[in-house]
Amino acid sequence: MFDLSVIGIAYGSLLMLGLLIFLLLTGMQLAFVTGLVALVFTIGWFGVDAMPLITSRMYSFVNGYVFLAVPMFVLMAALLDRSGIAVDLFDAMKKVGRKLRGGVAVQTLVVAVILASMSGVIGGETVLLGILALPQMLRLGYDRKLAIGTTCAGGALGTMMPPSIVLIIYGMTASVSIGELFKAAFLPAAILAGFYVAYVLIRCYLNPSLAPLPSAEEIAADDERDINYLKALFFPGLTVAIVLGSIYTGVASVTEASALGVVGIMLSALIRGELNAEMIKDSAKATMQTCGMIIWIGIGASALVGVYNLMGGIDFVESVILSLSDGHVMTTVLIMMAILLVLGMFLDWVGVALLTMPIFVPIITNLGLDPIWFGVVFCLNMQVSFLSPPFGPAAFYLKSVAPKDISLGEIFSALVPFIALQVVALGLVIAFPQLALWWK
Repeated sequence: MFDLSVIGIAYGSLLMLGLLIFLLLTGMQLAFVTGLVALVFTIGWFGVDAMPLITSRMYSFVNGYVFLAVPMFVLMAALLDRSGIAVDLFDAMKKVGRKLRGGVAVQTLVVAVILASMSGVIGGETVLLGILALPQMLRLGYDRKLAIGTTCAGGALGTMMPPSIVLIIYGMTASVSIGELFKAAFLPAAILAGFYVAYVLIRCYLNPSLAPLPSAEEIAADDERDINYLKALFFPGLTVAIVLGSIYTGVASVTEASALGVVGIMLSALIRGELNAEMIKDSAKATMQTCGMIIWIGIGASALVGVYNLMGGIDFVESVILSLSDGHVMTTVLIMMAILLVLGMFLDWVGVALLTMPIFVPIITNLGLDPIWFGVVFCLNMQVSFLSPPFGPAAFYLKSVAPKDISLGEIFSALVPFIALQVVALGLVIAFPQLALWWK
């Protein structure tokens, strides 16, 4: 067989990239693309005797204890989707914001933050808000783009808000404390949510027609509804307190806290009379589908990165980036951000994290920067990719439940100001690292 090592790391990197792009364009799934390319380069660069390299990388990825937190948080989100907790939470928040211009949009963002703090998965939150909040705002006469953008951007906050699955995968890949990542991400996530709320309130103040106040009849109809506020607010608050409180106080590890969260959601559903065998079965099936995707992408990506590292890939990429940035630290970071933004438009965030972080994090560490801070920066970058065309997944999630007259193009158009706010938040955390390292 042809010895690929004779072409050198520079041409080998180009060949690997070209092969990845070609296979992706054929429609092959990312997990199988990365695994196949890893196999080709392992045999072609090192020979058949190096095959155990791939199996050892696979084993090391799936053997991580902290990885157990991923299915637990996904299961929490699945149970939450199938319970009435989110519906009651949204209804309870109505009376808080109904007399405020833009109040339903603000209420949507507050509920999004609470849901994000309970699960850390964006798909279910975006769909839930698309079902609960978007029709409500459209019925009240809210501006379509404001309603669509608020719903979609709010649903994507699960990317940033602890316990974010993105942060967990980054922590596993970068070998840093996930608990510290959660602490670091809390303030930037709150700032981003605050930007959204401020944007909605300012726009509605400047142009009241964007968000009409409810009529007296609608307020009276809401007042007649019997809402159990203890039931609606207690269970979400308790779940958030258990999960995040146990992590921040050091009472439980991330993995243990995720299991506590699942128990909390199940007990809440049981007390509410909603827990049944069908609900558990559907939630378990959804969890297996999501985690199966993450695991297979992780196996392929970790094998590919492992082979590339042995080829000398990290040193090569570091030298290329540093030569482009002329050794300037901030320019180096900006180049990495540009690479992540481009990759995020075309690849799933799991693939982006597992393919790039094993290469980028050592470079960041060598430059004397904090990998915890870089994790928050990476997470903000992925937040942008969740909303950005052509493949922003949050837009597709919302499209699946939005009224049929709302096109995908209209959703992406509505997201432009929110993407701009995300970029501002990203720039602030890059310029002022203490926003992420406030707790140190």
